[in-house]
Amino acid sequence: MNKRAPARSSAKAAPRPAEARRNEVRIIGGQWKRTRLAVADKPGLRPTPDRVRETLFNWLASLAGVSGGELLDWHCIDAFAGTGALGFEAASRGAASVLLCEQDAALVAQLQALKTKLEAAAVRIERGNGVTALERAAAGSLHAVFLDPPFENTALYEPALRAAARALRPEGVVYLEAARRWADEELAALGLGVFRYLKAGAVHAHLLILATDSTA
Repeated sequence: MNKRAPARSSAKAAPRPAEARRNEVRIIGGQWKRTRLAVADKPGLRPTPDRVRETLFNWLASLAGVSGGELLDWHCIDAFAGTGALGFEAASRGAASVLLCEQDAALVAQLQALKTKLEAAAVRIERGNGVTALERAAAGSLHAVFLDPPFENTALYEPALRAAARALRPEGVVYLEAARRWADEELAALGLGVFRYLKAGAVHAHLLILATDSTA
């Protein structure tokens, strides 16, 4: 008697844990510590790696001068929000207001869902151009601006940096993530200087402050 071959299931196998982790990032500290954020499969979407983000927020906490990594009462803009990892991290650590600006409608919906889930009252989400949002911000109003546009959109960097410098408080900072290291001369022409820098894989991470001797 012939045995019938077992029927094949049409359902896809569940992703392995390591594979699932590649499709998400996590909040490093604060009230939502360890919360995982989904990473959509979108061209140009490149969330800041957890290790880089941890270093960045250690830098910011040191500047804030508060123990525990808090950014109490900070006002921030995450101009190219994507997954929202940078903006939600700031809000998790006590920022008073965080604007997440994103153009992709699906990503905006994902950000809205996360805001609702976390009851993140300090977070505001706007669908639109990050450079425009920075240009609209009041001069000297922001403690931190997060800039990590898609690497291939090089035309965004200079106007975003110029607008960010105008919107910064005197003690404020700009986080710039790029495919290359920006030269001191380039940044000085935009009114900025390097405070901290690191390279992790393809990511060049800059923490920038206002240049004291620039006329830009």
